[in-house]
Amino acid sequence: MNGKIILSANRVKRKKKIIKIAKLALLIFILLLLVLYVVVSIIYNSGNFSITLDKNLYLQNNIIIYDDPDYKVFRTELFAPTVESFDNISYKWLPDDLDDYDGSHNGENYVSYTFYIENLGDKITNYWSEIVIDDVIKNVDEAVRVRVYKNGEYATYAKLAKNGQPEKETVPFESDKIIKSERVENFKPGDKNKYTIVIWLEGSDPECNDNILGGEIKIHMAFNSEFVEK
Repeated sequence: MNGKIILSANRVKRKKKIIKIAKLALLIFILLLLVLYVVVSIIYNSGNFSITLDKNLYLQNNIIIYDDPDYKVFRTELFAPTVESFDNISYKWLPDDLDDYDGSHNGENYVSYTFYIENLGDKITNYWSEIVIDDVIKNVDEAVRVRVYKNGEYATYAKLAKNGQPEKETVPFESDKIIKSERVENFKPGDKNKYTIVIWLEGSDPECNDNILGGEIKIHMAFNSEFVEK
C-alpha cells in the first residue's frame, strides 16, 4: 500500500513538473513572438525608404546627411515618411518638379524624398552609395520603380522584365538586392550632392497585377566609407 502511495506521489510530482515546463516553454514562445512583432513593426512603421550614413564617414571625414539645408547636424539615419497605401500609377503622371523640394514631398501613390550629403571636413574623401532592397512581400519588386535624382540628373531603375530585357525607359537593378551602387571620388571640403528618391508602382508593367495586392517593399540607401558586399 505504501509503495502505491509513493508511486502515485511521484507521478503527481512528474505531472506538475511537466506542466511547469510546458508553461515556461509557452511563455518563452509568446515572448519570442512579441519580440518578432515589435521588430517587424519597427521595420515597417519606419516607412518604405530610409537613408543610412556610415559613422566612420562622419568621425573621420566630417561627412553628414540632412534633408533641411538650414539644419545641418550629424545623424546616422534619415527616414522618409511613407504613404498609407500604393495604387499603381504611370511614370507619365509624375510631376516635373520632384527635385525642387527638400525633405519629404510625397504625392498620391508615390514616395518622394530629397536629402543631401555634404563634406564639412577639411579632407578630400571618397564614399560608396548603394540602394538596397531590404525586404519584399508578394513580389512587389517586380513592378516597383525607383527614380534617383543626383544634382538634377535622374535615371529610373526597375527589375528586368520576364523576358530578360530592361523595362521601358529604365536601368536594370544590379542584382536581386542591389538597385544601384556608385563610388563617388574626390569629394572635396565644401562639396555636397543632392539626391531625390522617388518610389512608385508602375501600372504599365505586366507584373503589376492582382498578384501583388497587399504586398510591401522596404528599401534603404546607404552611404559607406567602403564597398559593402551584400
